[in-house]
Amino acid sequence: MRPAAEERSEGGAAAREFRFSAEHFRVISERIYRFSGIRLPEAKHEMVYARLARRLRALGIGSFDDYVRFLELEPAEWEHCTNALTTNVTAFYREEHHFAILAEHARAHGAEDGPYRVWSAGCSTGEEPYTIAMCLSEALPQRAFEVLATDLDTQVIAHAREGVYPLASVQKLSPERQKRHFLRGAGRHEGRARVRREIAAHVEFLRVNLMDREWPVTPGLDAIFCRNVMIYFDKPTQARLIERFAALVKPHGLFFAGHAESLLDNGRCFRLKGQTVYELARRAGRAP
Repeated sequence: MRPAAEERSEGGAAAREFRFSAEHFRVISERIYRFSGIRLPEAKHEMVYARLARRLRALGIGSFDDYVRFLELEPAEWEHCTNALTTNVTAFYREEHHFAILAEHARAHGAEDGPYRVWSAGCSTGEEPYTIAMCLSEALPQRAFEVLATDLDTQVIAHAREGVYPLASVQKLSPERQKRHFLRGAGRHEGRARVRREIAAHVEFLRVNLMDREWPVTPGLDAIFCRNVMIYFDKPTQARLIERFAALVKPHGLFFAGHAESLLDNGRCFRLKGQTVYELARRAGRAP
């Protein structure tokens, strides 16, 4: 789950269908921050208007005054509002060096008691957790592993659970991986591919808001992927999340960040191990 890029071509002020004031933007952006931890700077004003104008049309609401009142009367709408303001850009084996490190780590630690466990936090449409499962199936062919995949956006989770993707995105993988991990569609499913059941069986999808006081995640993880998510949080929120992530991993556990992210916690929780890959710097306490 990642905030959408600003779309300058959408909803310019002169073409606006609805009045969208600075106060509308302030109320919505402050509540989005409390709900999801995402900061929406003033530069996102036009993007917010364009995305939410679609939501107003879908609901048959005639003004942003009415929409703000609707948000207060229907708290569940904040989830739809957040979904409208986020986009999800991902791919199979994105940042491929991460998966070489994960495979090496799994081979070194996958023989320990219990399954090798990985959390994909901000899993988007599923390419990341399925790639983790593919990687571990190759690295640990005779050993158990589990992948927990979570996102704030219920729509992308529903897509991810289906495990069906355009064939063009799958064909970027090697022919061997395509054959080993996917089934090609035929007939009305031509041009699409489905993740094989033996891979999908290792992945559990849940909706998790990282701002929640409790997460349905059992400590003792071998690795956490949280890539290109925290960059959109402010520094205090990032620090709290890093503390919570650290409390969930084993002493040898790894944390994978996005290519545009760095964990600036002065080594209190994690220390750099490789390119945007971190290892636990100290024994963390129990997760909140």
